Amino acid sequence: MVQKASGKLTELLNKAIAREIQVSVQYMWQHVMAKGLNSSEIADMFEDVAIAEMKHAEKIAERLFYFNVAPTTVPSPINVGGDINHMLEVDARAEEEAIDLYKEIIKQAASEGDSTTRLLFEEILAEEEDHHDTFTTLLGK
Repeated sequence: MVQKASGKLTELLNKAIAREIQVSVQYMWQHVMAKGLNSSEIADMFEDVAIAEMKHAEKIAERLFYFNVAPTTVPSPINVGGDINHMLEVDARAEEEAIDLYKEIIKQAASEGDSTTRLLFEEILAEEEDHHDTFTTLLGK
């Protein structure tokens, strides 16, 4: 028997996919655009985080597919420009938004008795917190 999810939960999951697509493209472009002192290490970090974000999108899409709901293919607005500091500031804010959203998804999944979605997002949340820590550490915060 296929598990059902509420419209609210599937809406939140599609919002999460849109965000994951957004940041995977954003971070990959930043990987290409990173120039200046220490840019090699930072460019590599952008690439690694971009790949991790795409894997998150895939896991979330698989969960929606299980619910027989089509995952979105439209990203949230992408913001790639500026110097490395600006990129890191924008990225830290994006991760803060993800952390808030994923806590909301965990709460909603728990309220619906959906332990699989809750556990999935607890795992992704830990990675998003790590990304946020990386960005804020590089910013010296």
